[in-house]
Amino acid sequence: MAPLAEKELADLVRSVFPGYPEDRGLAVLVDVPRDAARDNPDWAARRAMAEDWARRLRAGAAAIPLDEVHLVAYPDVGSNNADLPAEAYVVGGRLPAEASGLPASGIRTPFESLFRDVPLFLAPTEYSTTAPLKNAAARHGLRAATMPGFSEKMVPALRVDYGEVGRRVGLIKERLDRAEEAEIEFVKDGLEPHRMLFDLRFRAAHESSGRFPRKGTAGNLPSGEAYIVPYEGERGEASRTRGELPVEISGEVLVFAVEANRAVAVRPAATLGPAWNDEAARLRREPAYGNMAELGFGVLGDFGLEPMGEILLDEKLGLHVAFGRSDHFGGLVGPSAFSRPEEVVHLDRIYIPATQPRVAVFSVVLRYPGGAEETLMSEGRYRIF
Repeated sequence: MAPLAEKELADLVRSVFPGYPEDRGLAVLVDVPRDAARDNPDWAARRAMAEDWARRLRAGAAAIPLDEVHLVAYPDVGSNNADLPAEAYVVGGRLPAEASGLPASGIRTPFESLFRDVPLFLAPTEYSTTAPLKNAAARHGLRAATMPGFSEKMVPALRVDYGEVGRRVGLIKERLDRAEEAEIEFVKDGLEPHRMLFDLRFRAAHESSGRFPRKGTAGNLPSGEAYIVPYEGERGEASRTRGELPVEISGEVLVFAVEANRAVAVRPAATLGPAWNDEAARLRREPAYGNMAELGFGVLGDFGLEPMGEILLDEKLGLHVAFGRSDHFGGLVGPSAFSRPEEVVHLDRIYIPATQPRVAVFSVVLRYPGGAEETLMSEGRYRIF
């Protein structure tokens, strides 16, 4: 897949960050591996892409228009949606191969200063920055497009009809806002049903269409989803989220037992495998991991896009349920709920045939105040468009 042409890159910035002509500074934000042994080819290619984007955006800044374009790098934080370090480096030339080379490659700058002075951020990182940049956007009024795991092969997702994407996302959001419950029936191996009830009371849904026309907003690019944090019990009334959530991991189908919006146990497949060992140990070690952090509905699968092994895009293709951190979406569970920063996670499980072939979405039914019901999905397809 050919990379974005210079005009496409300029058009992308204008489309993603419309309005506010006074916003004339942009940072391309990238993480650099602390240990070269943890690097991988996709990560290295993404850093090279970030360098190229920063260079070409500087060259075409007047046409966007922008006054300043910065390449900003920081040592990786080791997990998705963990807090950023206190400081980063504004790099004028090439990025170093590992984080130990950053002091010699750039100017050390507190992140809070960057957030105060730079109004626009593109963040093609290895580990997702959505949570910390959402929080920074709310504090400072900046706008940020987070692109964890982005690669050139995902460029087609930047070329879809985002007007139609936005229309569909809006229809789902409006329904999630009104609904009190979502009941989902999954089917394992075509035979074994499992049901989950998600408590949607007291919460507003969010829409992510890949455009940020308002100050103080941040989210994924590419995008195309509506999502909501299930009620977590903060109003003195227990959450009604409960049931059995099947998840296929490396060919094993595990079933999480969920009570009061928390996965409290995990049942293995017919034989104990490594996925069960890992998930059971993680629940024991980090109870906050079991939080039902997000119920999301992506729409990009209807536009002919296929999964690419990157959560940034893959979650936008259909139904997904996230475990762990929720505070960046308006929930309660944040980094302090985990034992250490390296354990902080917001992990999406994506329910489409390519990612979980043994688990099918049979139906999603929304229940509204007064007892009305509506089928949002059946047999893996939306029924409201």
